[in-house]
Amino acid sequence: MNNYTKGSLALFCARVVSGLNVNVMGYLLPLWIAPLSCVTLRLLFGTAVFLIFGIYTKPENVSMRDKLVLMALGGIGIFGYMSMFALSISYTTPVNFAIFNAMQPLWVVIISAVIYRESVGYRKLLGLAVGFAGALFCILSEPAGHTASNPLLGNMLAVAASIIYAVYLVLSAKFAGRFASTTILRYTFTSAAVVASLATLIFGFDAPMFDGGFKLLPSVLLAFVLLFPTVLTYFLIPIGLKYLSSAVVALYGYVTLIVAAIVSFIMGIDKFEPVILLSLSLIGASIYLVGVSDEHANHK
Repeated sequence: MNNYTKGSLALFCARVVSGLNVNVMGYLLPLWIAPLSCVTLRLLFGTAVFLIFGIYTKPENVSMRDKLVLMALGGIGIFGYMSMFALSISYTTPVNFAIFNAMQPLWVVIISAVIYRESVGYRKLLGLAVGFAGALFCILSEPAGHTASNPLLGNMLAVAASIIYAVYLVLSAKFAGRFASTTILRYTFTSAAVVASLATLIFGFDAPMFDGGFKLLPSVLLAFVLLFPTVLTYFLIPIGLKYLSSAVVALYGYVTLIVAAIVSFIMGIDKFEPVILLSLSLIGASIYLVGVSDEHANHK
């Protein structure tokens, strides 16, 4: 298995889990647990797991400057993204969030061009356009009449989450090739957990699911969120960043959109439309075009 395949497999698995997470969080928030409280639980649990992993992995020499940058990325990038995600899901539908979150590739290309002066070839632009067309088909095919408390605010928060995570991907990519995933996550999650804990001390912890006895379904779903989207997904993403460009990593966000839409259709939250198959085809073509563009650039 070559490196590109390894990175692609890691990202595909991570994004499938993320797509499931969008719908699970849509169920939990804010009825069973408040957005900030959920973020705090996720970050504290993830920090504990990654610190334990660190005990059994070979220590790496990380300079103080790199530690500070990683902690800043965690405190701003991971906490910021999780917070905007949780708030957005509380106000809009899972599919709406996934659609706007799928704009990450556009932000990644723009941010990379600004920060690293990366050139944008015609093939990459075509791939991004095709992928965005796939997302656009989802937008246009979305049936009316969704129940959302404040879809405009939720969609704006989804865009903010998309931009924050794009910045995180671009800036953290340079560490993925130098350090192991557990090393990166120990610093980023610890700082994010500290920020979340301080915010929770100020605004309070609110989780009705823990009141009045054990509640099976919310508890099972929360366990899923803690184990898979929080630990597994964030463990797999640095592997993808190690072998693939930030643009390709962001493009796999379209997989999240497709999975979130399909699950929503199955659950009856949204009505299934055949156009979803067209969207999936366009998104697959988008990943291929950008991947070929990166491989061609790497062989020059």
